[in-house]
Amino acid sequence: MNKFIVSIFFLIFSSFCFAKPPEISEKDAKAQIQLIFRSHVSHKHFTPELMQRTLNNYLDELDPTKTYFLASEIAQWSDASPALLNQVISDYNRHDFSEFRSLQDRMVSAIARRNRLEAEIADAKLPSQVNPDEFKELAWVNSEQELKTRLLKIKALQLEAVENFEEDTRESFFNRLNKRRLGREREIAAEGPKMRQAQVLVHFLKAASSALDSHTNYFTPAEARQFMIEIDQRLFGIGAQLRDDLNGLTVVRLIDGGPAELTKALKVGDRIIAVNSEPIVGWEITDAVELIRGKAGTHVNLTLLRSTNETERKKIDVKITRQEIVLKETRYDVSLEPFGDGYIAHIHLYSFYQDPNSSSTSDLKKVITELKAEHRDNLYGIILDVRNNPGGHLSQAIGVTGLFISKGVVVSIKDNDGNVQHLRNIDSNKVWDGPLLVLSNRGSASASEIVAQTLQDYGRALIIGDDHTFGKGSYQTFSLEPSAHPRVNPKGEYKVTRGMYFTVSGKSPQLHGAQADIVIPGGLSQLDVGESFAKFPLEPDNIPAKFNDDLSDISPFQRKKLRLFYEKDLQPRLHTYEPHRDILSKNSAMRISSNKNYQNFLKAISKESGDEIELFGQTDLQKEEALHVMKDLIMLMRLQVHSPHASHPAQAGA
Repeated sequence: MNKFIVSIFFLIFSSFCFAKPPEISEKDAKAQIQLIFRSHVSHKHFTPELMQRTLNNYLDELDPTKTYFLASEIAQWSDASPALLNQVISDYNRHDFSEFRSLQDRMVSAIARRNRLEAEIADAKLPSQVNPDEFKELAWVNSEQELKTRLLKIKALQLEAVENFEEDTRESFFNRLNKRRLGREREIAAEGPKMRQAQVLVHFLKAASSALDSHTNYFTPAEARQFMIEIDQRLFGIGAQLRDDLNGLTVVRLIDGGPAELTKALKVGDRIIAVNSEPIVGWEITDAVELIRGKAGTHVNLTLLRSTNETERKKIDVKITRQEIVLKETRYDVSLEPFGDGYIAHIHLYSFYQDPNSSSTSDLKKVITELKAEHRDNLYGIILDVRNNPGGHLSQAIGVTGLFISKGVVVSIKDNDGNVQHLRNIDSNKVWDGPLLVLSNRGSASASEIVAQTLQDYGRALIIGDDHTFGKGSYQTFSLEPSAHPRVNPKGEYKVTRGMYFTVSGKSPQLHGAQADIVIPGGLSQLDVGESFAKFPLEPDNIPAKFNDDLSDISPFQRKKLRLFYEKDLQPRLHTYEPHRDILSKNSAMRISSNKNYQNFLKAISKESGDEIELFGQTDLQKEEALHVMKDLIMLMRLQVHSPHASHPAQAGA
């Protein structure tokens, strides 16, 4: 397998369209899964538990909206007996996928029933005031009548979304919806044994791979090409995370520095119902996204429904100029906060990037060096903001951490064979050794968590912000090497979770994330965001701490050469901030509790809206409070220095 590490946990759009299935045999399908097992960090073969997950995933692949099957007719698979699970495993080992073919046949029967029910409800009265939230966690229904009710509710939601269109447009919209549904049904019920087999095996590969963990996936050739476009960051569009709510695409997040965020044309909670006057309600999200994307510099017109109050929405049209999603000039942002006769620097790093001309490490080094030169002794503190930073290049996580520590282990990788490799900063020249806070939230993931937790481990920084970060402590490899013209395997490609990340303390941020020293709630702090909410998350793991680095993972010959210059000026484990942590936390809590604007904000985010809350009064309350914490920290450290009973800071930090 190629060793390309896929470290970006967050892709702009997470769904892939279902294209014509590749021509694969039962032997091919087993070989693909065996390759994935061989590389996976923890699962090496099918167990009854994994096979039950696979069966459930398979059902979800066939009927994701739960509008075809009845609970009773799939119960033998959705809650399989131990005997059946063992039989399916035995069949798999013999290249026999008969149970999955039976499931596919059951779906064909369900399709016939669905078409009959659609005809019966064609002129039925639609329910009013349907709550979209009831479709977030669906269970299969028990009767045809319940199935009818669900179909009517979905139709009501879709009609609500397009009621602002002309009559002929609405009719065209529903005709298109029906055509798309029938097209997908024809794909599933493909005629001819060869095509039917391909459908079964592709659904199996998707179901089995995603049963291992939340980041392992099988891709058809078309999906693999799409995935390469996204991880290469050659994606052009509006810069928004969208959610398919059946009645349109809801904007759940604006990508920092993207066109939508820069122009203020979209707001979180907006529902997109048409693109270039083409209604997209009921479309597959990937098809709608393809319509939104386009060449940089071209325009896209979006028709939105925007809330005016709790019950009403207004229809508006906006025009956005497409651009590259990750804009070079907004990879980071710097601002200065006056404090006394000096300044506090706030550096917002949006990703851990690297290209032939720049990198997050070199750019931050240049920025901090220039700030120090410009303000000499009057730069009093730095807040490194990694909120909503999805990660990026692992080497850049090491490089950015190295700007604030001397030599030492930054991150360790434990692979699927149990081998541990320690990745080190070997440059003792710190760019900044003064007061440092890392501002994070539940959207900070992967490389962001490594930087935050490592700096916390060494006592070099305090983590402030949401109670914890995203919790992605695993890394993935992709079977296809990135290139300008990747040669995609005609039988498909796969992404597999290969190992775990650990910081110098031996802890992994997996599942629970990096824990905040001082909690300052933000817009994501009440949302179900993070690895712990994934379908099949991996459990966290630990390895021995590596503060005293003996270079034991390096060959004896190389170890001797490295030791000559590496062991001098190793980063010590500091305790500089420990005397101040409690009072910083208490002061922050008091400020937040007495701030009416912040209290209104906290009240708003406590509502289960499912959407990120926009900033109150256009003020970033979380950042504002972070600056207050930094001011407190600077004052407390000054008092400690001038106290006659205080230890010298260098001694206190040893």
